[in-house]
Amino acid sequence: MEISKLKKIIEKTLDDNKANNIVTINLKKKSYIADYMIIASGSSSRHLQSLSENIIIELKKIGFNNCKIEGRDSKDWKLVDAIDIIVHLFHPEKRNFYDLENMWSEDIPKEKALI
Repeated sequence: MEISKLKKIIEKTLDDNKANNIVTINLKKKSYIADYMIIASGSSSRHLQSLSENIIIELKKIGFNNCKIEGRDSKDWKLVDAIDIIVHLFHPEKRNFYDLENMWSEDIPKEKALI
């Protein structure tokens, strides 16, 4: 599947399920860990769990079966590993604390990209 279609499915799933402040960061020239990082906020622990599970359900519908959820026991953060896309789901306070948008906003030369 084309990565841009996968990204759109994840963004739409988050939007349809009322995730807040959805931000997509292009990592292609910054890191080899993934092509995109999507960050969104949820309103409660239950909402975060639901968002992560709904992403997995939608990805399985299109044959993406190797995705997994990290942070299942966490009440304020979930990570969905969609191979070429990393999705971070946070409570707003934790999102502000970790500030991933700012951390990944700077351009990093390819020779210094994180692995």
